[in-house]
Amino acid sequence: MMENMDNRNTEEELDTASEAQAGDGEGVEIPVEDGNLKEAGDGTPEEEAGEAGQEEADASGEADETAEGGDADASGSVKEGFFRKKKKDKKEDALKTKIDELEDRVKRQMAEFENFRKRTDKEKAAMFETGAKSVIEKILPVVDNFERGLAAVPEEEKGSAFVEGMNKVYKQLLTELDNMGVKPIEAVGQEFDPNFHNAVMHIEDESFGENIVAEEFQKGYTYHDSVVRHSMVKVAN
Repeated sequence: MMENMDNRNTEEELDTASEAQAGDGEGVEIPVEDGNLKEAGDGTPEEEAGEAGQEEADASGEADETAEGGDADASGSVKEGFFRKKKKDKKEDALKTKIDELEDRVKRQMAEFENFRKRTDKEKAAMFETGAKSVIEKILPVVDNFERGLAAVPEEEKGSAFVEGMNKVYKQLLTELDNMGVKPIEAVGQEFDPNFHNAVMHIEDESFGENIVAEEFQKGYTYHDSVVRHSMVKVAN
């Protein structure tokens, strides 16, 4: 009876061991790579190291390609920005050149207008002076006739109302001419000056110095330092 129990125990142990082995076999996974079935741990250490190196090389190549792609994109962006800036600089230079040309043209036109204005003012002044001199030349004979008439009045009639009235008109006329800038030219006793005097006669007279105006036949006048009429004089040699 003891032997039968021992045999039964032995068979149970064997069955348990078989089930454990069967269970261990069911838990093993078989890795699949590139369509070939390959159990884990079947390759040699050299093969496993080679495969690991290949994987690292592939990863490194992919990283290099990514880095090269990034460098190419960055280089393209830099070139694009450079050409864009260069184009903008050219446009700005063209605008600046155009502005300088317009400013120069405006300055020239302003200078021409200023010269035109000054020239016009001078021409107007010259025309006014010419017109005024023309009028003064026509008035001077009237002044001469007043002087001749008053000089011909006898002494006993110089106090008459008529003569005094004529004398007042003559003085008023001279005053207005003086206010206009008309001045008589000094002649008698002055050295002869061809710019103001017109010598119509020469005399030998030791009482006068050489080239001195001895007598005035017709009074001369100036208008704003410009001679309207020269004095007609007699000059001593």
